Amino acid sequence: MITFTWQTVITAAAVAAAIIALVGYYNKAFKWYQKQERQEMAIARMKEENTMVVFALSACLDGLQQLGCNHTVTTAKEKLDKYINQKAHE
Repeated sequence: MITFTWQTVITAAAVAAAIIALVGYYNKAFKWYQKQERQEMAIARMKEENTMVVFALSACLDGLQQLGCNHTVTTAKEKLDKYINQKAHE
């Protein structure tokens, strides 16, 4: 027959608390990891969207240039082309 002393009860409670704490930390770390993956996917989508916006802007400026709007359109188009070229070589 096993006799339970207060020391045994306290030790069992300490072990249970440690296990619960470890499981809690594991869950917290796992949720953080999942959040990081979701953020990375969101950043990749935003980069793709930004690329499309920049190319659409370039096409719009090109169209305005062809229509004869040459004042600041030319400067903006040149700066945008220079920016796209620099980013492509990074």
